[in-house]
Amino acid sequence: MEGGKNNNIMQKLKIIYEDNHIIVVEKIPNIPSQADKTGDIDMLSFVKDYIKEKYNKPGNVYLGLVHRLDRPVGGIMVFAKTSKSASRLSNQVREKIFKKKYLAVVDGKFENKNGILENYLYKDERNNISKVVNQDKKNAKLAKLDYEVIKYNEVKNLSLVKINLHTGRHHQIRVQLSHLGHSIFGDQKYGKRGQGKQIALWAYETTIEHPITKEKVTFKDLPEPIGTWCILKDIKIDDL
Repeated sequence: MEGGKNNNIMQKLKIIYEDNHIIVVEKIPNIPSQADKTGDIDMLSFVKDYIKEKYNKPGNVYLGLVHRLDRPVGGIMVFAKTSKSASRLSNQVREKIFKKKYLAVVDGKFENKNGILENYLYKDERNNISKVVNQDKKNAKLAKLDYEVIKYNEVKNLSLVKINLHTGRHHQIRVQLSHLGHSIFGDQKYGKRGQGKQIALWAYETTIEHPITKEKVTFKDLPEPIGTWCILKDIKIDDL
């Protein structure tokens, strides 16, 4: 990891919340949640470096990865600073207490402002893509989400959509919206528009039960209203 490059990214690290048990940060788009075969720097390493530097900790820093975001996706990530917190948060993910909501800028105008999407998805491991398939296909898994259209830009024919996940399947939001005919702008795998642009998918809200206090807490974070996200202008985070 090159020192200059790492320092540059560290300066960009946005801390949303931090205490002795958890740290909540904004994941930078196009950076993996954890180290992968590319060898590129990752969010888990960034946050470890931040903690090591801030608290002057010698040796290895413990940081628990309890959930992930796809590499091109930005938004909220919650990390555990202790093994106890990591175990409890991981359990919340399994029991669906840990909830995430997303924003997406998608192609076209929706017929219905609100809706529920239920499809069966099959993950093609070799090509790292998922497909909508019939229920009876082997290894197909049910995928469910609900959506609400927040805003429509008639000039650009793009819609701002809020998405609430009921399941956590591979590339679920991207596949289901594309299958509906409203692919996410900038989606290189499943999209029709914005090739070469950054995918407009953002994890803007996360709700958890604090692993120690047991208090229900919600964190929110929006991307800058520039580029494709300029559709967010005049929208306040508390209105979502």
